[in-house]
Parts: sequence; C-alpha cells; structure tokens
Amino acid sequence: MSKSSAAGRNINEKPSLTPADWERAALKLIGDRGVEALRVEPLARQMGVTKGSFYWHFASRDALLSQSLARWEQQDRQQLQQSLSSAEAPVERLKDFVWRTSRQTLTHAIYAALCSSPDHPSIRPVLQRVTQRRIRHLATALAQLGLSEEEARHRANLMYSTYVGYLHLQAQGLLPDQDEKAYDDYVQHIIKTLIENCRE
Repeated sequence: MSKSSAAGRNINEKPSLTPADWERAALKLIGDRGVEALRVEPLARQMGVTKGSFYWHFASRDALLSQSLARWEQQDRQQLQQSLSSAEAPVERLKDFVWRTSRQTLTHAIYAALCSSPDHPSIRPVLQRVTQRRIRHLATALAQLGLSEEEARHRANLMYSTYVGYLHLQAQGLLPDQDEKAYDDYVQHIIKTLIENCRE
C-alpha cells in the first residue's frame, strides 16, 4: 500500500464498499455536476462512509478518476461492439444511434462533462479514443449504405458533431423534453437529413 493510501485511512476501518461502487458513484457525480465536483471527502459523505474507506482502494482522487474513466470507456466499447455485430441493417443501426444519443442518459451526461475538460491529462486520451471509436462506427455503417470512404467519413463527422451540439443545447434546456411531440419531430428530422437522404 502506498504511503498516501496508508496515511489517508484508519487502520481499524474495514472497507464496506468495492472499487466498483466508488467508480460508479464517481461517474454519477461527474455526469451530474462535472469533473471538478469530484472530491474524495464529499463523495464519501454522499456514500455514507468516511474517506478512510476510499483509501482502502485508491491512492488518490486522480486514481479514482482514471479507474472510473476506464470503466466508462470499457462499457462504451462493449456497447459499440454489440451494435457493430448486430444483425440489423446499417440504416437501422444508424437510426438507433440517433435515438439513443438523443435521450438524456448518464453516459451522455458524462461525455458532455468530459468535453468541458478536454486538456486534463487523464481525460484527454480517453475522450479521444471514445470519440474516434464512435466516429469509425458511424463511418462503417454509412459506407455499408453505399457511400465512398471519404463521404462516409465526412457524414460520420457531421453526425457526431450534431450529437455533441445536441448535448450542449440539452444541458442549457434549449431542446424539447422527451415526452413532448417536438422531441420526436426533431429526432425524425435528424434521421431524415443525415441518414435517409444519404441514400438518395
């Protein structure tokens, strides 16, 4: 155990939470309040334990951040792999991407929060890998619709830019809620413009 870890915990306090518990809580906090809100003591209080429990598993706040991001990236990679291996037609996979990314879910909130700290040394490589992997996924599906490699790459970048812009507008409350008809109209417009029209 590192010196910082040993110094930060009470040797009489046994860990009541697993590393996965801390990582999930950290990701939820990042999604709700941003990366800067991630602090050991407030997070421990939120979880109903002392910070000594934290130091059984992590040497520092940065270690928690790195491992939490690794968990989030792995989950994202698995979801993409499932989509790539899906038996659905490429156009259906693309439509599914638009519907899924327009819903207000934790993983999208986490991504938006990470985009606000793109130069952080722990965040930058994760953000780049996830973004590049997602764009490749879109480009692959678009190429299967008959677009050239260059056209598919450009259209994938455009689709992904729409997704990122949507997250920012969503965070500002400038888009309709999911239970409003205007929400369905917006998503259908994106699908028609960016997916269905590319086959014409």
